[in-house]
Amino acid sequence: MSVGVFTNACWSYDASGVLSGTGGSSAVGGGTTGGKSGGGPVVVPPGALPCDVLEGAGHPCVSAHSTVRLLVRGYTGSLYQLQRTDMTTKDIGVVDGYADAAAHEAFCTGTACVISIVYDQSPFGNHLTPAPPGSAKPTSGKPVPANRLKITANGRTVFGMLFRPGEGYRANCYACPFPPEGLTGRGKTPTAVGDEPQTMYMVSSQKDLVNGCCFDYGNAEWTANNDREGTMEAVYLGNGVIWGTGVQGGPWVMADLENGLYAGWENKQDRGISTALPLKYDFVTAVVIGDTADKNDGKGRFALYGGDATGGTLITTYDGIRPEKPGYVPMQKQGSIILSIGGDNSDFDGGRFYEGVVANGAATKEVVDALQQTIVAAGYGK
Repeated sequence: MSVGVFTNACWSYDASGVLSGTGGSSAVGGGTTGGKSGGGPVVVPPGALPCDVLEGAGHPCVSAHSTVRLLVRGYTGSLYQLQRTDMTTKDIGVVDGYADAAAHEAFCTGTACVISIVYDQSPFGNHLTPAPPGSAKPTSGKPVPANRLKITANGRTVFGMLFRPGEGYRANCYACPFPPEGLTGRGKTPTAVGDEPQTMYMVSSQKDLVNGCCFDYGNAEWTANNDREGTMEAVYLGNGVIWGTGVQGGPWVMADLENGLYAGWENKQDRGISTALPLKYDFVTAVVIGDTADKNDGKGRFALYGGDATGGTLITTYDGIRPEKPGYVPMQKQGSIILSIGGDNSDFDGGRFYEGVVANGAATKEVVDALQQTIVAAGYGK
């Protein structure tokens, strides 16, 4: 049996899982690495983080957000910022790889407190702040109350984000012009644009889902407007809204591709996708792979994976062609980052969010399986 070797800019592991050197850097950009399968299982050494696996496979993390834990090795900043009713703020850092819950609780004792910023752990500054007005909802998003979702992870107290309708975030470069200028033509972020491939995941839950549009994390319009089909690509968890569905009642992992939530495409339609099984777990791993227009004889490709974030492997709920509707082949992604809103500031949803990453390039199933191991190791609910 062959095994993978993964590296990032700071370290590398050989096939036996031994730390072996300083590694090499992955180029920033859309990339083309990936596909349905690769060279065999990837060895995941103890202590590996999600972006270790992704970057080692050639998929640089361009956004990484969590109020729970460290996702990017070498990141030394804060995970999130709290704000009290008197407008004073406090950044919450990391203790032994997890958020400093003691500092959180001390700051918020005796007063209302919200999460005002979720910091991007990648080098590209895609910090999430309350979403600006958009074409679907002309008012700003509200921040999430800080103490609404207290859990444990590997024996540590931490706080997730529990969203209600009207609460949502967007990367704080939403005012940048489109197309953005600067780094590799993408402004402040190298997030995939156009038809470039990407890999994204979030850890969420079957609990507290509100099936309005749209409980998303991922790549969306810079404009906060509905710029038509194919201008966003985000991972969604829920029972759907007015578009596609899976089977057995949900919740399902789906791809929000703008003007459609897709659990797949089967028999020339988007409903009752036979492979899209429900993810009925208190902690859910939901993954979307967005591949390129040349796949599947020019019909494009996207893939969806999901499972229990506390143990086991992920199932493939869909791997096939893009929807056979105008706008989805090729994709026209714009590269902003959203959380618990649609690309046009649709904000009628709810759910739980613990962590999420957007990386460039289409990861193989073997890399996705290795990624799941690093999520299970976080010890959600334990």
